[in-house]
Amino acid sequence: MSDSITILTPDDNKPMIPISSKQEEDEDDDTSLLPNLTTHSCSSSSSHSHSKPTVIFISLILTTCIALSAAFAFAFAFLFFSASSDSTTQVSRSLKTLKTPVVLLISFDGFRFGYQFKTNAPNINRLIKNGTEAELGLIPVFPTLTFPNHYSIVTGLYPAYHGIINNFFTDPETGDFFTMANHEPKWWLGEPLWETVVNHGLKASTYFWPGSEVKKGSWNCAKDYCMLYNSTVPFEERVDTVLKYFDLPSDEIPSFMTLYFEDPDHQGHKVGPDDPQITEAVARVDKMLGRLIRGLEERAVFEDVNIILVGDHGMVGTCDKKLIFLDDLTNWIEIPKEWVQSYSPLLAIHPPSNYSPKEIVAKMNEGLKSGKVNNGEYLRVYLKEELPSRLHYSASDRIPPIIGLIEEGFKVEQKRSQRQECGGAHGYDNALFSMRTIFVAHGPQFARGRKIPSFENVEIYNLVTNILNIHGAPNNGTVLFPEGVLLPRR
Repeated sequence: MSDSITILTPDDNKPMIPISSKQEEDEDDDTSLLPNLTTHSCSSSSSHSHSKPTVIFISLILTTCIALSAAFAFAFAFLFFSASSDSTTQVSRSLKTLKTPVVLLISFDGFRFGYQFKTNAPNINRLIKNGTEAELGLIPVFPTLTFPNHYSIVTGLYPAYHGIINNFFTDPETGDFFTMANHEPKWWLGEPLWETVVNHGLKASTYFWPGSEVKKGSWNCAKDYCMLYNSTVPFEERVDTVLKYFDLPSDEIPSFMTLYFEDPDHQGHKVGPDDPQITEAVARVDKMLGRLIRGLEERAVFEDVNIILVGDHGMVGTCDKKLIFLDDLTNWIEIPKEWVQSYSPLLAIHPPSNYSPKEIVAKMNEGLKSGKVNNGEYLRVYLKEELPSRLHYSASDRIPPIIGLIEEGFKVEQKRSQRQECGGAHGYDNALFSMRTIFVAHGPQFARGRKIPSFENVEIYNLVTNILNIHGAPNNGTVLFPEGVLLPRR
């Protein structure tokens, strides 16, 4: 298997990005909608009986002209003075304490878009009010799982190109199995932000981010700057460790930092997105954000730091009535459990080489469409190269040849059991709104109170490199994306 990265170009089917646009040059002329104010002089031979209506008509015309003129003048003055008053806020703000830009990238795992409305979240809302927000959420990459998305955020690459195509998968050439505890460089392709930053002679620190423990290139996961994952570390300790970096001399402060929290994903899997435990988890991470903000304010650097708050995916409720069993397909084809690399929410099947994936897909879909398989209509099976191109999920040998897309909230299992459960899941099609998460950015290079359209998280890599004024590695993000999000430099 080659570790090279190919075809790193944005796809035409990507969501619209908030880059500046100009009005069409050939826009229709709106002057045809204005009233015709041309008047004709009255003939001296007009009878006296017509003079009074004529005077009234002319008066109405003059009144209309005056009103329109006043309206246009007011509109012009309003726009002019509004532009003038905002001119000082439309460029990036100068640093007051720090000497160079700093980006702090924070992840609330499994923070579905809309969770910020579940409870009073004053600190998240403070960043939204005084920063820039993706108004309808951040779009994850497919599959909407933790490791593929976290690594896409920091590499700007789709999973097919950065290599982490699932949380668990098998290398088809070597038979080696990848788990979330694996830190061998061979699995982790691309160039993550911490590596890009140190390549430019700057410092980076990571507090629990998938891939950050991998020693690759110029990144050696230095002690005190790269924390080894330990889920038992209290959230407060994580925040306080990051704050201590700002107590260092200016040239020792990392230019790029990450900070990770398992909540509210942890609760979401157990109880789904609508349980009171989720509300408590949202309040908890908001409290940690408040602890961070206060610490930055005490050090007089809050307004200098570019904080980017994101999640990796959303969450949807699942329950027993929404199950699909592969054993129900035995009248059409048998799918042994040894063929299945993952069941839900992404069905991934790798049959032996003496079986035809095309024939397997055809027989599975025949059974699913027959009406004789419970919930069969909620699963569609594809050859990976025939998946919708917008998913960008085919250009890797690590992706199994057969992929099943499962409808929102449904799950695939091998066989029926007596186990009863209701919980939450993610990993589904990234076009689903329930899979969206948050993007909120606050700092000197982000406008205050600004709303931008939703975008895919592969754009964040270029956003960070632009803020730090460094050249990034080739990626799937859009080169011009930062121009539509960041304030221009002074």
